[in-house]
Formats: sequence, structure tokens, C-alpha cells
Amino acid sequence: MWTIAIGALTCLAWFWLLFFRGRFWQTHLQLTAQPLSKKHQTFNWPSVCAIVPARNEADMIPQTLGALLNQSYQGHFSVILVDDQSHDETVQEAKKTAVLSKHPERLTIVSAPPLPEGWAGKVWAMQTGLLHVPVDTDFLWFTDADIFHPPHSLERLVDKACRESFDLVSIMVRLHFTGFWGSLMIPAFVYFFAKLYPFRWVSRDHHPKAAAAGGSILVRHSFIGTEDGLAPIAGALIDDCSLARLVQSRKGKLWLGLGNEVTSLRAYPGLGAVWKMVTRSAFVQLRYSLWLLLGTVLGMLLLYVCPVVLACTSLFRIVEKLISPATENFLHILGTQLLLSAALNVSAWVLMSISFIPILRWYRVQTWRAALLPLCGFFYTCMTIDSARRFWQQQADAWKGRPFQPMPNKPTRHP
Repeated sequence: MWTIAIGALTCLAWFWLLFFRGRFWQTHLQLTAQPLSKKHQTFNWPSVCAIVPARNEADMIPQTLGALLNQSYQGHFSVILVDDQSHDETVQEAKKTAVLSKHPERLTIVSAPPLPEGWAGKVWAMQTGLLHVPVDTDFLWFTDADIFHPPHSLERLVDKACRESFDLVSIMVRLHFTGFWGSLMIPAFVYFFAKLYPFRWVSRDHHPKAAAAGGSILVRHSFIGTEDGLAPIAGALIDDCSLARLVQSRKGKLWLGLGNEVTSLRAYPGLGAVWKMVTRSAFVQLRYSLWLLLGTVLGMLLLYVCPVVLACTSLFRIVEKLISPATENFLHILGTQLLLSAALNVSAWVLMSISFIPILRWYRVQTWRAALLPLCGFFYTCMTIDSARRFWQQQADAWKGRPFQPMPNKPTRHP
């Protein structure tokens, strides 16, 4: 029976994913933002410059920039806020925040020139900030304007990089959500990201898998402080992973984990907000390939949808047979292929649900929602298809007032 074959295939697939895909579902790779113990504060702290691209972030700046300027870092630390053609009071709020902070001298505000052809907006803002970094800076810290960093975030990142000789250290911050759909889809977003880029593999020396999370990336200046700067990834719409691949291509050592106390203040209130976030870059991740899209859709349906549909169908038919007068006894049901089909597909459903529990616990969400992972898989599949549709129909979403261009042209070199 074909349902048995699919059930066996999905069970084997989930067994492989659980134990041979870098154990992506585990959450043990974490970086806290708690103060370091005195015995760990023994080396000379390197100089760090934070680069913060900001476009229409006036409502976020007072909290996030204030937290950055007040970092309790013992080494030399500066912050470059790049005003990326904002239409609101981002710059004014930044200046007010600096005056009210403990270290107003740390802040430099620069304006990004008009976006040149071939450059993605955020990468261009990062490049603008990079051009203003002092040449003797040891580390660069790329962080978004909506990320709130507790006072000891930076020293934890630097300590991780220096003590374990990493050239890029990045954390997946806690994304902010509200409502039922947010509490289900945001943990699923991190779950799928980790399945695509297992943190254990990224952090393993010489492993080809490279990734980073754009909310917080600490990288050695020497790896990108070259004449071209970020020009090699100028058109990257998924800038964080592109930056990680650039560093890895230059023999850099990467680390990626979860950031416990570092949070994003940008809320994702429901399914629509998550849908918009995913559709902007899902087809980009597939390199605009129709074949990769078809393979992804078929794989997602097989892994997440088929086990549930077949399990429910088989169980319904078993119940139907049990209450049927034509059924002689329960043992007759036990010997049927129907029961084997139900057992295999239910097992696949259980395995996928178990894999979802750790990230739900990390987000402090009720673990019973793990059983709804197939629903998440179905919606993310629809988002991926919609992302391709938008690309083919040339429907560009606006991102903070700037049209989102899915395929930038070849970048022009900045003098």
C-alpha cells in the first residue's frame, strides 16, 4: 500500500533529520548576556566599532541606541549610526539619545549616499559605516536598529571570539511576537532557519555550511576591512549569511548560536507580518531556481503534510471498521495494512513534534503547540510559493519605504 511506503519514507527522513542533520533542533548553543566572572576578565579587550544601519527607526532608537551606547565594555568602543535616507526623525532621536546616555562621545552619525546600482539597501548602509571605521579597529559589530542589547552583550561576544579564536560570532536574537499566530510561526521561523543552517555545523571548523543572524554579528575587521569592503556581497538580499560565507571563504572561523537576553523590539503580531517577512527572501534563498522551488515544495509537503493527512485518514478508517457490523473482531484490524500505515505516519508526526519542543521551550511557548508544526510547514511552503509568484510577476514589496528589488544588477565599485 502506497500509504505505508510514504509513512516509512517520512519516518526514515525524520530519523535522519533528528540525528544526522547536525542535531539542528537542539538549543544548547547559546550565548548569554550576563556579566562575565572576574576570572574571565583577564585579557586586554580589543577595540570594537558597532555599525547600525537605520532607516525610519525613530520609534526604536531611544531604547536600542541607548542600550548600545551604555554597553559596559572595558575596551575602546564606538558606534556608527548610518542614517539610510530616513524620512522620519531618526537622526534627531539619535542625537537626543546620545545626550541622555552615559557615553555620548561613542556615537558618530553618518548619512548613506543615494543607493547606487547593484547594491542592496542594507549592505550599502553597512558599507557606508565601514568606510568611517578607524583603521586600527579590531572588531566590527553589525547590529540592527531594532535590537535591544543588555549592558554586557558586547563583552560576551568579544569574549567568545577571543577565547575560542572565532573570526565571526553571531547570535539569533529573540524575535518579538504577539498573538496565537506569532507565538506559533516565529519559533517555527527559527526552527526552519536552524534546519537549513544547523548551528553545530556552522560552528564546526572547516565545515562548508556558513551562516549568521543579521541582528547581531561580531566580525574581525581584518576580514572585511579591505579596499573593496563589502563589495563582494553588494547585491546580497540575505546579507547575514552572505557575510558569513565571505568570511569563511577567507579562512575565517564562524560561530552561530541563540542569544538568550538579546531581543528584537519589532513585533510580529500575526500571520500576515510573518508572511510578509518570509516572502521577501524565500525565493532568493532558492537562488530563483524553479527546480529548487519544486524540490522544496515536494519535500515540505512530504515531511510535514503527508504524515498528518495519512495518519488522520488511516485512523478514521480504522475507527470506521471497528464500529462496522462486518468486522469480526479487533484482531482482524491488527493484521491489516491499514494499522501499519497509521502507525508509521503517526510516528513521523510524533518525531517532528518532538523536534519542535526545544525551540518552543526556548521561546517560553506551551509545548503542546509542537503538534502544530505540520501547520507551520504548510504555511511556510505557501509563503515560499508566494515569494516565487511575486518575483515572476515583478511585484516588489516596499521595505521601509524603499522598493524591494529581488535581483540587483552587477554592483558598481565605490571609490
